[in-house]
Amino acid sequence: MYDRFATQALIELWLTEDIGACDLTVQLMIDPDATGSFRMNAREPMTLAGIEVAASVFRRYEPALSVEVAASDGDKVGKGATLLVVRGPAQGILTAERTALNIVQRLSGIATETARYVAAIAHTRARLIDTRKTTPGLRMLEKHAVMCGGGLNHRLGLDNGVMLKDNHIAVCGGIGPAVARARAKLPILSKIEVECDRLAQVREAVEAGADVIMLDNMPLPEMRDAVAHVAGRARVEASGGIRFDTIGPIAETGVDYISTSKITQSAPAVDIGLDEA
Repeated sequence: MYDRFATQALIELWLTEDIGACDLTVQLMIDPDATGSFRMNAREPMTLAGIEVAASVFRRYEPALSVEVAASDGDKVGKGATLLVVRGPAQGILTAERTALNIVQRLSGIATETARYVAAIAHTRARLIDTRKTTPGLRMLEKHAVMCGGGLNHRLGLDNGVMLKDNHIAVCGGIGPAVARARAKLPILSKIEVECDRLAQVREAVEAGADVIMLDNMPLPEMRDAVAHVAGRARVEASGGIRFDTIGPIAETGVDYISTSKITQSAPAVDIGLDEA
């Protein structure tokens, strides 16, 4: 779920950044009429994301290249799996290689880490969601990678919904007035979420008619009490300090969603290579 038109603009920036004036090594060492055939392969097990973007990198730099995509975003692939095959002018392949690998390694790393977190809470009703803590310029694609790993997207940007935090609430004079003010002008398909760090705030948010209540850094016993109090009148999200070793017990409190930046900010890139076919 990403916009291909916007992605093309990103690809232009990535290639410009990496190439500079020219690929000096390729220009000196590779004849213009030389051709090659290369296979992009997984060097470890992973959940794949960004393979079509990587293919677009090759096609954008050298339209004469033939690129055959052999796997799909969201696929769980094993070590040695072929992800794509690229054939044609060798100069184009070798110049675009690193940019193509960088993006698919980064996005597949996010998808793989997301899948690991999703598996840890599969025995519960909770769904994993991401945050806005993404790499500047890559949010659209990183959130796509989260979806490939089985997670859900939270706000794509500040215009996607109302999130009332402590400072918003303080300026408006309380949770009730803040929710009422937002509700009066809110687009009808948008939601209001209220951040709460104690039970008294949860009660206020429910009374005010919040759509989603975020439990911010709440201890597990208090979180269970909050879920019981809400009793389905709003969706409940747990957030703050979520780690792989804590997400299971948090999910077992009965929350609907768990948001964490770990799946984007801390996901390691996976190992993918481009080898002669």
